[in-house]
Amino acid sequence: MKWSKDFMRDQDFGLLVLRISTGGLMLFHGFSKLFNGVGPIGEMLAAMGLPSFIAYGSLLVELVAAMFIVFGLWTRAAAVAMVANMVIAILMVHTGDIFSLTPQGGWGIELPMLYLLPALALAFTGGGRYAVTRNDIFS
Repeated sequence: MKWSKDFMRDQDFGLLVLRISTGGLMLFHGFSKLFNGVGPIGEMLAAMGLPSFIAYGSLLVELVAAMFIVFGLWTRAAAVAMVANMVIAILMVHTGDIFSLTPQGGWGIELPMLYLLPALALAFTGGGRYAVTRNDIFS
């Protein structure tokens, strides 16, 4: 076998891995909200003077948009929704952690950013060749 500089270079496969990992890991948060409810998020929203039913938006994004990302259905639109969801989560829950480090030396908002940044990348790139929908403005 001859090795070349293009060995293991497949952007579409890389986007597939990015989609499955980002959306797949977010699904755990969605399933948690589905089975345990969105009560705590609704309470936080109510304490901020906002309607608590908005909490169902996070359930929708973390479940439906995450599945859309995994399968590559309107990847860009689903990724933008996930970015918005994570920005709101950071502003609601993690504002005090933005300029802090964890006891292990990680950034205080490392986990939310590990969802936000790959979703942002997918918003710019789309789902790639292995996505269900391709070649439109939302894919």
